[in-house]
Amino acid sequence: MLGACSIAQAQKGTPADMVHVKGGTFVPLYGSNNQAVTVQGFQLDKYPVTNAQYEAFVAKYPKWQKSEVKALFADAGYLKHWASPLGVGPAADKLKDSPVINVSWFAAKAYCECQGKRLPTVSEWEFAALASETKKDASSEPSFYQRSLDWYSQPNPKYLPPVQNSFKNYYGLFGMIGLVWEWTSDFNSALIVGESRQNASMDRQLFCGAGSAGASDVKNYVAFMRYAFRSSLKANYTVANLGFRCAQDAPAPTTAKK
Repeated sequence: MLGACSIAQAQKGTPADMVHVKGGTFVPLYGSNNQAVTVQGFQLDKYPVTNAQYEAFVAKYPKWQKSEVKALFADAGYLKHWASPLGVGPAADKLKDSPVINVSWFAAKAYCECQGKRLPTVSEWEFAALASETKKDASSEPSFYQRSLDWYSQPNPKYLPPVQNSFKNYYGLFGMIGLVWEWTSDFNSALIVGESRQNASMDRQLFCGAGSAGASDVKNYVAFMRYAFRSSLKANYTVANLGFRCAQDAPAPTTAKK
């Protein structure tokens, strides 16, 4: 079984490390027909999963250690920023609170399942990511999309910042924009670009963020970058700026007894 683990029991209410995102409708950037999508209420981790959290996971489930994982489930770049099979190593002080990267979809899925959670869907992630600092829907604000363009145009830093130091949106979610790309459960649900991985390096920026400077429509460029990136992936790929966070279904409302 791929994610064989001791499944944690789902908590009632919203766990302390998650936030509740009230459901609603939105028109996704990646849609081609401008039709609204309905998203049911769900719970999402406040932060992307950190290196320290992932260290604890591989210690408990050795099959996901970098020296043990099968190539079917993760390519050769899996956890390559860690100095040892069991952890980050000498750079732990700089990376323990930073988002874990170089993890495959299979590994991210297994991690979430072992927490009694799951990966968010594309629609859930995009819905939650539409929030600015003060609004849950900032889709009409060009300045909101500019944040993404500014991030796309910057090279990856040697050490990613701690997750708690990243952009915090209306829901209390940190790093939805400007920190790392994030896996979703259905990342390949709408393949809008065809790209071969032959002779390509997964260490580089997959798309040229510098091109954002001349984008005629900020919103369209953000949509292209995010969805083209997802569409270029396969489930065993690992990328140096791709992490994840976990989600849960919202608990069913309780009905008071008469």
